[in-house]
Formats: sequence, C-alpha cells, structure tokens
Amino acid sequence: MEFDTVLVANRGEIAGRVLRTAKALGLKTVAVYSDADAAAPHVAAADAAVRLGPAQAAESYLRADLVIEAALATGAGAIHPGYGFLSENADFAAAVAEAGIAFVGPTPEQLRIFGDKHAAREAAKRVRVPLIPGSGLLESADHAVAEAERIGFPVMLKAVGGGGGIGMQSCFTADELRAAYLRVQRLAATNFSSTGVFLERFVARARHVEVQLFGDGHGRVVSLGTRDCSLQRRNQKVIEEAPAPGLGAELTDQLLAASRELAKSVDYRSAGTVEFVYDAERGAASFLEMNTRLQVEHPVTEAITGVDLVEWMLRLAGGDATMLDVLPETGPAQAGWAVEARVYAEDPGQDYRPNAGLITAAEFPVVVRVDTWVDTGTEVSPYYDPLLAKVIAAGPTRDAAFTDLADALAATRIHGVQTNLAQLHAAATDSRVRAAYHVTGTLADIQPTAPRIDVLRGGTMTTIQDLPGRIGLWEVGIPPSGPMDDLSFTLANAAVGNPPGVPALECTLQGPRLRFAATTVVCVTGADAPVTVDDEPAPMWEPITIPAGSVLDIGAPNDAGLRTYLAVRGGLDAPLYHGSAATFTLGGFGGTTGKAVAAGDVLHVVTDRAGLTEPAPAQTRPEFTHEWQLAVGIGPQTAPAYFTDADMEQFAAHPWRVGSHANRTGIRLEGPKPTWSRADGGDAGLHPSNLHDNPYSVGALNVSGDTPILLGPDGPSLGGFACPITVISAHRWKLGQLRPGDTVRFVPVDDAEATALRRSGDRRAKATVSATSDALGDRGVLGTAPEDEGRPRVAYLRGGDDNILVEYGEMVLDLGLRMRVHALAEALAAAGLPGIVDVTPGVRSLHIHFDPDVLAQHRLLGTLVELEAVLPATHDLVVPSRTIRLPLSFDDPSIAEAIDRYRSGVRDTAPWLPSNVEFIRRINGLDSVEQVRDTVFDAEYLVLGLGDVYLGAPLAVPLDPRHRLVTTKYNPARTWTPSDAVGIGGKYLCVYGMASPGGYQLIGRTVPIWSSYRQSAPFQPGTPWLFRFFDRIVWEPVSPEELLEHRAAAAAGRFDAEVSDGTFALADHLRLLTENAESIAEFEAKQTAAFEAEKRAWHAAGEFERTATEPEQLESVADPLAGLPPDATVVTAPMIGNVWRVEVEEGQRLAAGAPVAILEAMKLELPVHSPGAGTVLRVLTAPGAKVAPGTPLAVIGVDE
Repeated sequence: MEFDTVLVANRGEIAGRVLRTAKALGLKTVAVYSDADAAAPHVAAADAAVRLGPAQAAESYLRADLVIEAALATGAGAIHPGYGFLSENADFAAAVAEAGIAFVGPTPEQLRIFGDKHAAREAAKRVRVPLIPGSGLLESADHAVAEAERIGFPVMLKAVGGGGGIGMQSCFTADELRAAYLRVQRLAATNFSSTGVFLERFVARARHVEVQLFGDGHGRVVSLGTRDCSLQRRNQKVIEEAPAPGLGAELTDQLLAASRELAKSVDYRSAGTVEFVYDAERGAASFLEMNTRLQVEHPVTEAITGVDLVEWMLRLAGGDATMLDVLPETGPAQAGWAVEARVYAEDPGQDYRPNAGLITAAEFPVVVRVDTWVDTGTEVSPYYDPLLAKVIAAGPTRDAAFTDLADALAATRIHGVQTNLAQLHAAATDSRVRAAYHVTGTLADIQPTAPRIDVLRGGTMTTIQDLPGRIGLWEVGIPPSGPMDDLSFTLANAAVGNPPGVPALECTLQGPRLRFAATTVVCVTGADAPVTVDDEPAPMWEPITIPAGSVLDIGAPNDAGLRTYLAVRGGLDAPLYHGSAATFTLGGFGGTTGKAVAAGDVLHVVTDRAGLTEPAPAQTRPEFTHEWQLAVGIGPQTAPAYFTDADMEQFAAHPWRVGSHANRTGIRLEGPKPTWSRADGGDAGLHPSNLHDNPYSVGALNVSGDTPILLGPDGPSLGGFACPITVISAHRWKLGQLRPGDTVRFVPVDDAEATALRRSGDRRAKATVSATSDALGDRGVLGTAPEDEGRPRVAYLRGGDDNILVEYGEMVLDLGLRMRVHALAEALAAAGLPGIVDVTPGVRSLHIHFDPDVLAQHRLLGTLVELEAVLPATHDLVVPSRTIRLPLSFDDPSIAEAIDRYRSGVRDTAPWLPSNVEFIRRINGLDSVEQVRDTVFDAEYLVLGLGDVYLGAPLAVPLDPRHRLVTTKYNPARTWTPSDAVGIGGKYLCVYGMASPGGYQLIGRTVPIWSSYRQSAPFQPGTPWLFRFFDRIVWEPVSPEELLEHRAAAAAGRFDAEVSDGTFALADHLRLLTENAESIAEFEAKQTAAFEAEKRAWHAAGEFERTATEPEQLESVADPLAGLPPDATVVTAPMIGNVWRVEVEEGQRLAAGAPVAILEAMKLELPVHSPGAGTVLRVLTAPGAKVAPGTPLAVIGVDE
C-alpha cells in the first residue's frame, strides 16, 4: 500500500525517532498528543499534530478510535505505533486495515498469536523452539499454587498480554504467589485489557537474550543478530547490548535459526523480536516470548548492522521489500559492539520510585547517539512510562563500547527530576558486567557510590542558594536571590573548606531532616537552633562528620534569628540558571527544581572541590538579637523632595517593629506614618509615595503607600515608590535574621564608616553600630549638574554604599529623559569599568550597582560626570524600536478572580472596587467603559523598563498623551495577580510576567511574556523575556475563549506574534506633540479635573488616613499541625501523582510502616507509610486528589 503521509501513534523518544526517519524518506508526518504532551517535542517536529484527549493514556493514546480518526482527518496513509500503547493491539491493527490505512507492523493475526503468551508458547512448541516449563492459563490463586508446586518454586507469574516488565512477579513461596495473583491480574486489566495470567519456572541465574527479526509477510525472514538485555529492574530492561556476549557460536546459531523458523511459521511481517531466558548455570536457553513490535533497544542492533529498522518498517508497509533481496537469512554482516542505557526518571535509591516534574537542566553528550524527548524545560508527566532518554555507544570491541558508554553517562546531566544515571554509570563500570558475568538480578546489587542526601523533611522554607547570586540581570527584573544572611552562608562554606559562594542550603524557621548515603562533612551556621545527628546533639559553626546512613536534623531557631545555613563539603550539585544556582521560588527557577526543598527530594554533592576544614572564628560569627541596629546610607529619595526633615529623623530615631510579612522579597515594618513633603505623586499616582518608576537597591527601605518595606534579594528591581534610606552592604546579612516581632533601629552612617564596616569582619558581625553625626547632612545627594542647552538637570543619588542612582530632569513623564538614560547606560557599558555589577534603567533614572571593593564610589561618580559631558543632545537621540502585536482579552475573567480574592482576603471596599475598569473610567473623566477599551486598543505603548514587577514585565506608556490613562495603585497591594495580567498604574501599563502580588489596576490578560526554559517565537532563543527597551506594544482584541487558545498554543510553542523592526526618534515624537498640542491639552485638562475630583473624594472618605490591614503571611502553607499535640507528625507525599486510595481514617490505630495512602504514578502503585506506630489525628487528602512532593496527606500522633 503506497502512502505519502504517516501518523505516529506514540509519544516520547520513540515518536521522535520514527518522525526523523519518516522525514528522511520524504514522508509527511502527523503526531498525536494528549493534553500533558501539548508542548512535547514530537508535536513540534511533525508536519501536523492532532490532540487526542486528556493526559490519561486510556483517554488518549489508548483510544484506537481517536487515533484512526486523526489519521483519516489528516490524510495519513499509514500508522506507525512505535512501542507500548497500541503497538501490539490486534484489534487496533485490524481497525486500521479496515479503515484503508497501512499498519506499520505485523498482521492482526500475528499480534493475536504472540500477544497471548500461552498461544505464543504453543506456536513455539510446534516448531520445536526450546520452552521453559510453565502452566496454561490460571483460573484462580489456588490453581496457581497447585501449578507452581508441579513446576517447582520459584516461579514467575505473568500476564498473557504483558510486556515491558509490567504484569510480571517472581514468587518464591505459595504465600507470595497468592499475594501477587490479584495484583498482577489488576495490572494486566489496567494496562492490557486482559486478566489472563500464567506461570513459568523462574531461573535464578538467568540472562535475558533475544534475536532481532524482520519478515516480509510472505515467508521470508532474516535475523539481525542477538542482544543481551539482562541488566533489568522490575523485570524491565535497563542496559542492552548487541551482540549477546558469551553464548558461543553454536548456541547463537541455534537461537537465530529457531527464531527464524518461528517467524516463518506464521509468515511474519515487519520487525519482531524473539526473547529467550538463558540459564547461565546450565548453558541452555528457553523461549520466553515474541515481541511483535519495534523494541526499545533496537538502536544497538542498528549500530552493529548499519540497518535503519524504522526505515525498513515504513518501506515494507508501503509495499517495498527490496532491502531483503540482497541479504541472506542471517541478515547483514555485523561489525563491532554496541550498548544502550535507558535513562529513567526514577530513583534507584527509593526502590525505583518514579519521579515526575520539571527538568530544570538537561545536557547530553554529542559524541554518542542519544534518543530522547526531553530537554531543559520539559515537564515529565506522571501518566506515562518514565523513560527520558537512551544513550547508545558503539565501539570496535565490547570493552570499548562500555567505556564510551560510561564516559557518555558521566557527561549526561539531568536536574529537576531524579534519574537512574548514577546507577547506570555504576553498572557500566561494574566488574561483573564488564566480564559478562551479569544476570537479570545483577542490577539490583549495583548501587551508585556518588554521595546523595535524601530529604526526609523539607522544613518551612529551605532553598539552595549561592553567591553572588544571579547578577547582571536586574535590568530585566531577575533578582539576584542568593542567601539573605550572606555572612552565615560564607562562614558555613569556609568551615567545610569550600569556596565562599558554592551552593548550600538556606533554612527559614524549621530546617530540614536529611539522610546522608555517604560519610559527609557539613557545617550548620546562622541563628541558634537545635542540630542533631541520629538524634544526638551536634554543634553549630564547626565542621561535623555525618556517618554514612545517618540523619541530620536542623530544628527551628530557639530564640533570636530566623535562618540557618547548611554547607556540605564540596558543595551541592545544582545547575546554573543564567549564571547562578540560587533559587528564586517566585520565578520557579534555581536550585535543582526551581522550588523549595521538599520531602522526597534528593540532593547531590560535588566531590572534586574542597580545601581545609576549620571552625568559623568566634569573632566573625554574627550576633543575634531581638533588637537590631542596621547601618544605613541616606538616599536615594529623601527630604525635601519626598519626605520632611522630621520624617528622615523619625526613620533613624524610631524603633520599627518587624511585621509578619518577613520573607525573601521584603520585610514589612510597623511604625509611625511619614507626613510627606508633598500632597501626591503628580502624574505618577495619587499617593505622595508614588514616583515615576525607578530601579531599587537590595536593602532599600521602600515606602509603599505609607508602609515601609526593607527589600530583600528576591525583591523587585523596578517600582514606583520612594526609598529614603538603604541598608549598607556590610549589614544586609541582618535582613535574613529579622524575625517577626523584632525591633529595628536604623543607624545612619557616612560613606567612610560604611567602608570600614565592610572591611572589618569583626565589626560587621556585631549587633550594634554607632551613628555618624553628619550622615543626614548631604540628603543622599552625591553630586548635581544644572540644566544646560539640550541637557537636563542631573542628580547623583546614594543607594547604600554600593549603588548610585542617576536621576534626570524634573519629576514628570518625559520620553526624552528616558532616552538620555539609555544613552548613558550604553556609554557606561562601552567604558568597560571593572566592578560594575548591574546597570538598570528607570523612567528618568539609571541605577548602577557596583562592587565598592573593586570600583570606588568616587571613581564611578567621576566617570558618570565625564560621560554626561559627551552625551549627544537629547533631541537628537534615536533608538531601535520593534512593534509587537499581542492579543488582549479586555477585562478577562481572570481579572474578576483576582479582584474577588482581594475583596475576600485583603480589603472588601475601596475606590477601585468592584471594577478596576470602571475606576479607570471615573478617574480619567471618560464617558463609558467602552471608551476605556477603545483607548487601550488605539494606543501604541512604548516599553520604558523591564521587571515591573519581575521577570521582564514591561513598564510601558502610550506614545500619544491622549491615550495615557492615569490611575493610582492598590493600597494595600493584591496578594495575587494572574500571570500575564495587564494593568495600569500612574500613567504606565504593566504585564505581570508571573503570578504575584501587585498594585496596578487590571484591564485584561494576554499571552505569556516570560518563558523560563523553552523559547520559541516570538521569544529569542536563550532569552526568557519577550520585550526589549523601546519596543512598541499594540494590543489586538480577542475574546476570553480565543485568549485561552492563544495561551495553549504559546505553551506548546506554536504561537507567534507579529513583530516588525523599526526605530524611535525623539524628534518625531516631539513633532507629534507640537502638531497636536491643543487636543492633547484638552484631553489632559479633562483628565486632571477628574483626577482632582477623585482625590477630593478620597480625602472626604478618609482614604488617605486609613491604616492598612493585611492578612498574616509567612513563607509557609497552612499549618496541618495547628491545634494538635507537639508529637504530631505530618505524612507527606514523596512525589507527584494521584491519590488512588486513602487507607486510614481519623482515630485509627496504625502500626509503624502501615500504609497511609496509595499513590498512582507512571503505571505504578506507591504506598506512603506511617513513620511510626500511633493514631491518625487528621486526614488531609482524598482519592483522586493530585499531589506534589511535600503535600500533606495525614497527621499521625506517633507513640513515644
């Protein structure tokens, strides 16, 4: 049957494998996919793709009717089933043929014969293929026991339709057989739609060998050599090689001949494999089964024969069998040796527990063949087989092939999910394997020697951090992250002989409980907390040796301080994301998973870097207290422009209380409200704290509304609130130890004192510090330059001891000022000053973060002044400017959800409630909501900044002032905003790059503007943010339903926006303003009148005097132990999956190790056990619930 289009009815690596060959043959290709695979590589690789259904295989890949419908709809003349799923389903093959489509594989009758293992044994018996003793179909567990006693224990219980290691169980006693009977039947019914089971003798020292065949369907069959697949887990192959070693020529020839005869007896068609059990003690082989499909391990045969088996299958399905014409029945000549290792998302150290999740980094060697479907950013679903990749090495000899395989496995790195890579490498170098002395049970005895740390309890918020963190990306809203208490962090690393910045753990409140597989040296620093090794007290601040198998437990700080740090000798192994392993949980990247460490995680250790170990010197250890003194520099926004002198004095004189919002983004303080030196923020907002968005410094006191917040290392880079003081770099470690309820006093110091504190380890560690008498005197101004011809006024402002904020002109929105900021940034980059860390533009400011130990403040200031003098006149500036058209669902339903959450959890009445769009209409003096809508879609928004707030979120303003809608921001801010929501604050538009808190008035939602790991058009490869400075955004109206379709396409990498290049010249913009001055003035006058009316209404309603009240929050989820006794223990899910069954109820007594719940994941049932004997106090889940690592399942009161 001739065809020009083939549909691949599979997923994962085999789908990609078949597609590659099909394309090489010039065929058009069709992929099918489930919802879980919408973004999978095989979908993008095919010429067309058809959705089958939900993630569950039974509703998608196993739906024969939907696969055939997809083939007919796309004009596919052939279906290649790959392996697994429908590949050996005779009814499916028959239905394909009945639909007039070629099935790329055996005939339905051949599938029936060999798909029924009992019938396959009979077929083998007829042509005298040697058989292993076994039974017929079993009728009951009693029948099974009787047959087992006849055959002789041990036996293997097998499903008649089984394969891939599923539906098999070795049984050594009658009791084991009875226990396994129903379980194997249930697995058979679930996976193969048949409950038939039978027995075979279990060979203790067995090897698994097989013969690759190919038949033309008319009696001609060729064999393509042998393979050994003995290295297995759970009866599923893991490492395979060709040819099978140590069989001898005579036995090899016998197996090849017997296999050909079996295939010839049924006129076998296409690729097939006859499998044998080889008894290593007796030197005899017995028929096991025939697999009527392409095998997972087929690449090793291809490597030694030069044959593309998929090509042969496709050609034969199209009526071409000529490739067999020139071959003898023994197949093509073989050369060399090949070995394949299957990389699975599973943990051999946890009984091969499958591990679903996001792959945060993937690297594969290029010197060997790798068949894979994963890359950095792939989401591994719990619904399918956990195979990630196959690494295939070939060489002239077996030893050479295994050596190359071991090297390739060592070069393979996969983070985010646990894999069997370490065990594969151990197997590839194992002496028994290299001597071909291995059997099917050998792999179970091979354990990797690489050190690992099992997370038994994650703690409140435990993350991997490093130093200096993720620097150089502040300009696009990527925070540095890194440890909040960098002093304790570096001392921990130094104590175990590590370089100061290598990855280590930061533990907020309760720390983790960790089991160490190998003897390891660690050091715990930070706030004083109980530390035990195997329940025996252990010291902090000095190296301690954890014996292999021992458990380290870090409790919550006893008194002062909030965070502890754990360094491991050699450092933790974590991939770099944009240059750093630091975890930014809000963005979902860093560490190994992009999340906080959770129970069930495994941490790995780097073993090739470490120096001498020694305790941290006592005088350098930080002091902890409940009454903190923080040395601060004055600036950048101070009196008299924003605050009064009394306000500034109050910041220094008043003891501020640390509120409950104390996390890595910022620490909210409670104290007196400032009086402010101005009535409002002008066109930046109604509140006097509002300003035209400028970059922030880590450690700045950000006064949001009337609420002061100390910005942490995960804080925002760009925002519109004033910052009167900034904690100097020497004292930022203290931010990590501020505990809710502590008090803080700000101690102003001058630049000389800041330098002295930074350079003195002893003084830096002290809890107290002395003020500098004249530190308030310069008001944070390092220098100024007056306005000149074609040049605006310039002010150079202090941001602690390691930041300078260059501010241009007056406090107005002026695109000329933003372009001058851009010109200065480019000039500074071209100057190449050493010591520059980040350069971040704002609307009328440029923030320079520098290393003061490399670049002195005065030298940087002098350079900035010199560069300013040679910049071109502002009106002559021209910049590159793309136009990007994106869909916008105006007033999208997700916006209503955000407002509802705000009303129920933060504030139920406010001027902007219940409708943000109506508020925008009112404050701008527009006649209707439709006018708001029209204005939004008529506008062209110029991107002035990125990272407002976080992750490339654009700060944009309409080019035409008549499109500039003005609003004020939420006060207090929302606790949740949907990702890609579009809002307006002041005169600026923002798109939220991630789900986060926020304050802009929301007007709609668009497609993702940030892609952490996988970038397709309109993103640039390797760049997770969509926008650039001076891009122009044009919104295209779409319905909510259309937006959902666009978002799904974007997630799958199939959405592309219209992007056109261009330039933006300030002179052209100034001409537009001049030519339309009258209508612009009319618009702004009407807008100003409405704005003033709104402000009067706010005064009348007391809006400016209200005290913000917000829900209590900490870095934790709801406490499942609330109200329970202190000995209560939370039982958590160890992995992603579905709850299949809850085995307990409240009040039930449990034995230690009793199952609490059973999860289903990757075709397996996974019991979660009670940690000890006790009573069930609370059940926190139910059947059908989806769970992630660390999800609470139940609370157990464990007996003493």
